[in-house]
Amino acid sequence: MPISLRRRRWALYALFLLPGLSMSAWVTRTPAVRDLLDASTAQMGLVLFGLSVGSMAGILSSGPLVMRLGTRPVVAAGSALIVIAMPTIAVGAASGMPLLTAVGLALFGAGMGGGEVAMNVEGADVERLGGRPFLPALHGCFSLGTVIGASLGILANAVQFSVVADPLQIAVAGAALLAWALRAIPSGVGLITAAQRAEQAAAPRPALWKDTRLVLIGGIVLAMALAEGTANDWLPLIMVDGHGFGATMGSTVFALFAASMTIGRFCGGPIVARVGRARVLMVSALFAAVGLALISFVDSQPVAVAAVVLWGLGASLGFPLALSAAGDSGPNPAARVALASTIGYLAFLVGPPTLGLLGEEVGLRGALVVPLAVVLVGVALAPASGARK
Repeated sequence: MPISLRRRRWALYALFLLPGLSMSAWVTRTPAVRDLLDASTAQMGLVLFGLSVGSMAGILSSGPLVMRLGTRPVVAAGSALIVIAMPTIAVGAASGMPLLTAVGLALFGAGMGGGEVAMNVEGADVERLGGRPFLPALHGCFSLGTVIGASLGILANAVQFSVVADPLQIAVAGAALLAWALRAIPSGVGLITAAQRAEQAAAPRPALWKDTRLVLIGGIVLAMALAEGTANDWLPLIMVDGHGFGATMGSTVFALFAASMTIGRFCGGPIVARVGRARVLMVSALFAAVGLALISFVDSQPVAVAAVVLWGLGASLGFPLALSAAGDSGPNPAARVALASTIGYLAFLVGPPTLGLLGEEVGLRGALVVPLAVVLVGVALAPASGARK
């Protein structure tokens, strides 16, 4: 019996909720983890590099695996790695072992990077069959997961709940979500059969990386991934070290960022349908740039809180809209989404260590000039995401 689009949508909502929930469970505890590891800003950047390496490994392997196996097994493997990563990170932090913590983050990155490409291919298929925007709301569930996880993290920080017990609970909940949702992911989506591969080999097309428009879209993905990833990696520490907030308030500000992302993604679909993808992307990138600039250059806690809202709203639509543009930029959407994602995930590879090392010298607020500059480039590239003519 065919799986209904409605059932597939709800399954994908749950699967996107899982990495968001897990990510914020980590992010909101980064000040506590930093203290347990007794790590400097530069050392934390190297710990976070584990997340970057895992993400790149996942993203580079995901496209070929989806084309050979379909989305379902790749989604299952990626989500399972996220579940396994949580207790690994917890044990590494609690035992004061930066390397084990980095290994846990690498597992998490591999699961999120690999699984997300497959889920985006699946989501793009649902979007195509349904005939209306779906990816913004789908990524909204990731942000909703970060809101829920951040809220739990705030509570855990406030009552000094164990850094070990918190991720373990998230892992149990994640395993349950995965078991429920995987049954609604059909087999064969994104799969390219041996016959199709032979046909493509017999009539080769220009390499995708030679598609100028696709590469420009990849640049937008990179800019917006850096805007979002900077917050996921550093926002609580920026608020604590750069603006003088306590750990609980730093987590609360991250929750505000996550809530802004969630609102932007759930409300973005109708706006995109009305005014167009390219215009929405341009305005979103400008919002993110203004937020980053205010946090970096203005030494004021109230301004920083307000700027986080702008940053979150601005970053909310960039990644999903750019991936949607990549998917419909030509034939073989799975490979196109994978290529654009690979370009974008370079931000996750170089971002954490770069900002950590730079932050050691000029402070984390000063280091924000790097994502600010890249997001401004994304503003200039936004017209490339328009409808294909």
